[in-house]
Amino acid sequence: MGRWEPGAQGRLQLAALELFAKRGYSAVTIADIAEAAGLTKRTFFNHFPDKREILFAGAGAFEESVVNHLRSIPHDVAALEAVVQALSIAGSELARYREFSILRRDLIALNVELRERDLVKMVSLTDAIAVELLKRRVGATQASLAAQIGISIFNWAYDKWISGNDLDLSELMRTTLFDVRSIVDVVAT
Repeated sequence: MGRWEPGAQGRLQLAALELFAKRGYSAVTIADIAEAAGLTKRTFFNHFPDKREILFAGAGAFEESVVNHLRSIPHDVAALEAVVQALSIAGSELARYREFSILRRDLIALNVELRERDLVKMVSLTDAIAVELLKRRVGATQASLAAQIGISIFNWAYDKWISGNDLDLSELMRTTLFDVRSIVDVVAT
């Protein structure tokens, strides 16, 4: 098959996930992935810089989506509420990737290198949110805390959602935000 055949990126991702599931992440090479997809290694590198990025290919687009949604939320909405709203809206766009998300989570949990990459991507997202909050004239401490707490809420809710919780991601995030507020209220009193 030609290297510019439509769907090459998706075919590479599917082949990689199937191989990772069968053999484990560490045992799979880029050549294995390209061959299983019916493509060349060169085609692989046209779409991904390394095999880790197969699991993180959408991170940049997700970060951009979150920031764009955050920009659209009125400035009179409190920082943490705005972050949770933006993450909820962007997160709802992930619904079609639920099965991929389960496999991705399980692979990341088993591999230190992937956990490190996941943390780097989460730090990048947290930083992007904090920068956007600063543009909304939120103080530096509040912006950083709102971004970090918002990401924690998202991660917890997202893990529950992909694990098969009956609630949708937005509802899980709202409930988690309520729980966070109740903890903070108890501590503050």
